[in-house]
Amino acid sequence: MDTPSTPFSTVIRTASHEQHTEAETSTFMGDLLGGRLGVDAYARYTEQLWFVYRALEDAAQALRDDPVAGPFIQPELLRVAELERDLAHLRGADWREGLAPLPATAAYAARVAECARTWPGGYVAHHYTRYLGDLSGGQIIRGKAEQTWGFARKGDGVRFYVFESITNPAAFKRAYRELLDSLGEIVPDELERQRIVDECKRAFALNTAVFRELGQEFPLSA
Repeated sequence: MDTPSTPFSTVIRTASHEQHTEAETSTFMGDLLGGRLGVDAYARYTEQLWFVYRALEDAAQALRDDPVAGPFIQPELLRVAELERDLAHLRGADWREGLAPLPATAAYAARVAECARTWPGGYVAHHYTRYLGDLSGGQIIRGKAEQTWGFARKGDGVRFYVFESITNPAAFKRAYRELLDSLGEIVPDELERQRIVDECKRAFALNTAVFRELGQEFPLSA
């Protein structure tokens, strides 16, 4: 449990460290970043992201005035349009045809949508794990993708990772963490704060499950 002297952003980051590390060190992501998989694996991963971000951003307008989730709804972060531009580049203009989520992706997106409908604090947990990760580790993925598959720097194919409206990512992330800290004040109940922390862990676990299924679909050739 957290204490009044511990910033809520620190509580979340510390509590979810193990799950975060597990997601980052998945076999699929290791093979992808190591350049051992083809561009089709990268495209398939991008497709899965589209389903998750649709769930996040379809709910954004309805939550804009919510006292808990509303402050986190910031247009600079929205990613669906960029994902669709990347998918058009990767798969062609008809990229939507036959597109289907992996079972783990469907479960992930469904949980995000459920939180958006019923529990703003849970929605914030998913918002945090996705967008702050995009601004941080996502930049490593972008660089590797440009290097491995020859995408233009910050161009089509990697636009999901390019936040053109955020000129100072470090400052933006600091401000985001301050919002999390203020959330610890807006939500005075310790058990409710712990539920949000637990949902962060669940978000990372859901993401890891997607990586696991992608790894089964794209096993590294010996």
